[in-house]
Amino acid sequence: MVSGAVVVAPGLFAALFPSDCRLCGAPLREISRLPVCPNCLLAMTPITGETCEICSDGVLGSTHNWGAATRRMECAACQKEKPSFTKATAYGAYDGGLRELIHLLKYERVEPAAGVLGTMLAEAIGKLQVSSKSLVVVPVPLYAGKRRERGFNQAELIARKALKELTFDNAQLMIDALERTRPTASQIGWTRPQPRENIRGAFRVAHPNKIDGRDVLLVDDVFTTGTTASECARILLKAGAQNVWVATVARTLKHQEALEIGPQFETAQAS
Repeated sequence: MVSGAVVVAPGLFAALFPSDCRLCGAPLREISRLPVCPNCLLAMTPITGETCEICSDGVLGSTHNWGAATRRMECAACQKEKPSFTKATAYGAYDGGLRELIHLLKYERVEPAAGVLGTMLAEAIGKLQVSSKSLVVVPVPLYAGKRRERGFNQAELIARKALKELTFDNAQLMIDALERTRPTASQIGWTRPQPRENIRGAFRVAHPNKIDGRDVLLVDDVFTTGTTASECARILLKAGAQNVWVATVARTLKHQEALEIGPQFETAQAS
């Protein structure tokens, strides 16, 4: 006779309370809803060194120079064509453990990962030094079909966690400001002209009256080519936004080789 005890199948218990770190395989010393060991979390360090003052890509030798007009350190891509956003920043590089942690959230629905990623996003937002009395925080939206399939928008989850750690007095999270009107392919591994064609017209401002005259902080999990961020910024500015800043947890750096973002279906729909 079982009296008050909860019987949990071994397989379910292992899934709820994993004994090994999902990133390195080391035994977890404490029961945690996040199946990642402290050492792997500590290894997820911020981007350091000189970066482009517009898109925050790492400075790599002769590919980055002082902009003649602005006297700012700008990457070759930003000198050739200025993005629509004022500035973008990210916590870390999209590789190693940080990439795997993002994948745990997006593809395996390990939602406790959003807490750690939110802390990283908060640190990235802090680097922007945004000063605004009317700031709107806008997560990059998923296509409706993708959101139903996944059950959540990772950018929204991470943004909510980040805002709990920040001290913006007048910041307003607006999850319905933007709408993705059609599925788009993943930007990872594409050349720069291709993503522009892929993403053009894929978003619309759902409530222009809520954006008009406001400053916007656009947030997402990963910054790849910058095309998505720039397209979102373009239509937000067209709707009357005063400025658009971008903050993400991670970004690909120019010296990184093309990385596979996840399961094959991700190449057919928005990530």
